Amino acid sequence: MILLDGKKTAADLKIEIAESVKQLKIQGNKTPHLAAILVGSDGASMTYVNSKVKACELVGFNSTLIKLPEETTEEKLLQEISNLNNNNDIDGFIVQLPLPKHIDEQKVLMAVNPDKDVDGFHPTNVGRMALDMPCFLPATPFGILELLERYKIETSGKNVLVIGRSHIVGRPMSILMSQKRKAGNATVTVAHSRTKNLNEFTLNADIIVAALGIPEFLTGDMVKNGVTIIDVGITRVVDATKKRGYRLAGDVHFESVSPKSAYITPVPGGVGPMTIAMLLKNTLLACERK
Repeated sequence: MILLDGKKTAADLKIEIAESVKQLKIQGNKTPHLAAILVGSDGASMTYVNSKVKACELVGFNSTLIKLPEETTEEKLLQEISNLNNNNDIDGFIVQLPLPKHIDEQKVLMAVNPDKDVDGFHPTNVGRMALDMPCFLPATPFGILELLERYKIETSGKNVLVIGRSHIVGRPMSILMSQKRKAGNATVTVAHSRTKNLNEFTLNADIIVAALGIPEFLTGDMVKNGVTIIDVGITRVVDATKKRGYRLAGDVHFESVSPKSAYITPVPGGVGPMTIAMLLKNTLLACERK
């Protein structure tokens, strides 16, 4: 069993991105600039955004963080997005999700300029991705592809099962892995909450991408020997033995699945760090395209 070390791979990527930034500066080009809008004070969102700001500093990006109160109106948020769209120094920006319930998430994502949509959520980028055209790929699926490529995991002709059909991970992952690309050319099945006899699919899969948000859902009896496991889930599970009162669990029951796996991502330290690294890579691409 080989651990797919997202933490180390992300660190390697950041070194490569930092070198590219250095070269841009030597050539007299602008420094990549990533901005983020955070509405409210959700703990997980604040942690995630702060880690993005630190990552920007590490690779030599400029970064801007716009913090707005929970009661911010939709109109005010859309104005902030418009300001970033029209700011030529900003190469890419993200609106941290989830948003407060009084704000229409879809309306907000639609307002982002697709050329600055480094999260890859705008319908223009999603459509271009589906047509295998140049675009910003959603950061988490992009990170998974990068892991598969760097660990030289064979995907061509393999049976890939994606569990989950979210717009952020499940659906884009199923599209990308079926395309003609290095980590692609696979036969892809998408399973979800209405899938019957799920075990039949999991036991036949060479590669499983678990992205359903249910902690430790996938267990050892559900997979075959030699499977590759990509665990996208991360949930706080109450655990009185931990100092913080909780532990982080993925969608995969690591103890029972890992002995049967050829490759597996840990939680934490697997897909999570890759997501931030690929957000940086998208921002670098946005800057270079200018």
